[in-house]
Amino acid sequence: MTTQPRPVYVIGAGPGGLAAAAALRARGVRAVVVEKSDGVGASWRRHYDRLRLHTTRRLSALPGLPMPRRFGRWVSRDDVVRYLEKYAEFHELELVTGVEVTRIEPATSGPEGESGNGAGGGNGDGDGDGDGWILHASGGRELAAAAVVIATGYNHTLALPDWPGRDTYEGRLLHAREYRNPQPYAGQDVLVVGVGNTGAEIAVDLVEGGAARVRLAVRTAPHIMRRSTAGWPAQRSGILVRRLPARLVDRLGALVAKASVPDLSAYGLPRPTTGLYSRVKQGSIPVQDVGLIDAVRGGTVEPVAAVEAFDGAEVVLADGSRITPDAVIAATGYRRALEGLVGHLGVLDERGRPRTHGARTPEQAPGLYFTGFSNPISGMFREMALDAEKIAKAVARRAAKGAA
Repeated sequence: MTTQPRPVYVIGAGPGGLAAAAALRARGVRAVVVEKSDGVGASWRRHYDRLRLHTTRRLSALPGLPMPRRFGRWVSRDDVVRYLEKYAEFHELELVTGVEVTRIEPATSGPEGESGNGAGGGNGDGDGDGDGWILHASGGRELAAAAVVIATGYNHTLALPDWPGRDTYEGRLLHAREYRNPQPYAGQDVLVVGVGNTGAEIAVDLVEGGAARVRLAVRTAPHIMRRSTAGWPAQRSGILVRRLPARLVDRLGALVAKASVPDLSAYGLPRPTTGLYSRVKQGSIPVQDVGLIDAVRGGTVEPVAAVEAFDGAEVVLADGSRITPDAVIAATGYRRALEGLVGHLGVLDERGRPRTHGARTPEQAPGLYFTGFSNPISGMFREMALDAEKIAKAVARRAAKGAA
């Protein structure tokens, strides 16, 4: 009697998960994508209206399907969603929606009579070559997998600092995930907290949408880059320098910044003291300018000190000043939130990030792959596409070894 090979389960139907599933399918490996929402690209659907990729259309396509030229050079949020929907359809991906995987365990025994030899034994990969994995999912489901690709996303769970007085703040406080467009804030005084790409773009959006006053709370001065200079996108520079020593890229970045970005120190936004690539290594990518420089120079976006606390209707800033905005939008980032899923396996670092990515799997958890948990200067979509091919190659190679 022969048994049906266990599939590879891909958790998450965002760009990373879809790319991995398509690459696996192209190599003849059955891949099942499990998504907790009701469709693909759930996180992209929740982003604010004006969002566009900061990477070019040509360098953002996933394996096996170019992005249409009609999307333009900088692809909009809605077109990203359309592309992901088309991608799943084009590659005929096996997609299960409305099911959330809550915990992953090493398999001690396979389905329907297949037996294992202990938790974590074997390589957990390929076509039965090892114990594989059991996925515990909503509805009491237990899914047996030959291997698992975790692609639940870089922007998974919103992170809101536990500021003193936050819970009793009398004004309106929301995370950037809840922001859609500037219409509700027309004529209002708004404080945006955080000067990453999201905070910078929301601040500009508010100004252009008619907010009466927009302030931008800055804790650490960001590196600001032109998205494109004389037709040359910043992403291509990121690709070229990614493998170079950080100190060298820091020096090159400082030269480029002085030549292309004005000094905003007089407006409360000084040049950062830490080098550009050193900052990237710490997990903070440069801000791609989509209007912030002009808004700061024109006084329509006012940089202010970081938020320290809330006190009644007031926001207390790090320099001791107090302001009373109508609304506070916290562009304070996200957590990967992988602890419940795989935290017990020892595969996360002290910051909750996967210790491995792409084709590399943890020594104690072979057959467990991660993709999309970094934010590289070479472009997240591009790196997820490359990771997908590497993961598929590794899985297919182990499957072939197991069948030999």
